[in-house]
Amino acid sequence: MNRPVVAGVDGSPSSLVAAEHAAKAATLRSRPLHLVHGYLHPLGYGIPINPYDVGLPAPNEEAQKMLEQTAAELRERWPGLTVEVRQVAGGPGATLVEESKRAELVVVGSRGLGGFAGLLLGAVSTQVASHGHCPVLVVRPAEEPIPVDGPVLVGVDGSEAAALAVGYAADEAARRGVELVLVHAWSVDGSRQLVSPIPGATWPPEAFEEFQAAFQADSARLLAEAAAGVREQHPGLTVIERPVHAIAPEQALIEASGSAALLVVGSRGRGGFTGLLLGSVSQTLVQHAHCPVLVAHPYGGQRD
Repeated sequence: MNRPVVAGVDGSPSSLVAAEHAAKAATLRSRPLHLVHGYLHPLGYGIPINPYDVGLPAPNEEAQKMLEQTAAELRERWPGLTVEVRQVAGGPGATLVEESKRAELVVVGSRGLGGFAGLLLGAVSTQVASHGHCPVLVVRPAEEPIPVDGPVLVGVDGSEAAALAVGYAADEAARRGVELVLVHAWSVDGSRQLVSPIPGATWPPEAFEEFQAAFQADSARLLAEAAAGVREQHPGLTVIERPVHAIAPEQALIEASGSAALLVVGSRGRGGFTGLLLGSVSQTLVQHAHCPVLVAHPYGGQRD
């Protein structure tokens, strides 16, 4: 099965930017592009419904024109790209989550129609980024131009989710012909104060240096292991290992994303709670990164 790249399109500026990114992704992968518009059935409340239980409303003519116009513009900009359009009776978030079961990649804008200006990430984007059955690319209209030839950036923390993210990031960097930057953020209290487990006791001054050295060594080991795996799979890829001293890993990655073309994150890293489908660090990065963010969900079925 030739899995398509799927983009959710509702006519909003955010979704049109997402469609453009989806067209590029489909071209790089030699996959068809499907532009999907989910329209909410009055009895469905955003949940996929059984068409045999209730009558389905007719697709919206204005939405169909919008989809066809968007498809025509993308075909013109990306010659040879196969683009299909369709409307689905269902909430946009639920529709795209369902589409992700059969997709190579799902691309969504950070906020579509009906989004509130104070929210950096809309309900649909949050739903798809959290529950997708394949990698999900979240695109937000950039305040500054995104460097086209910028590196692909990925966080490393030793977790299975991060390992999956590194694999996707390496594939993406190889497709684009750019560098892959592996980042591991390690942290030591900037006040240089260490709390002793013994009440009233204090650590000797050299303890801070030993503690810091241990963090640095662990960071170097994690990065070296991840880089070795990437170089084995992609011998010609330039891989940069970047340990970063930061109080919070998400802040280090947000800052680094300013010069990146893409940031890849695991859906949940070390310390994540199993009940959360998208970890707190991943949520923060999807909300605040300066470039598009790829959430590295595993494929729901066998990858083709």
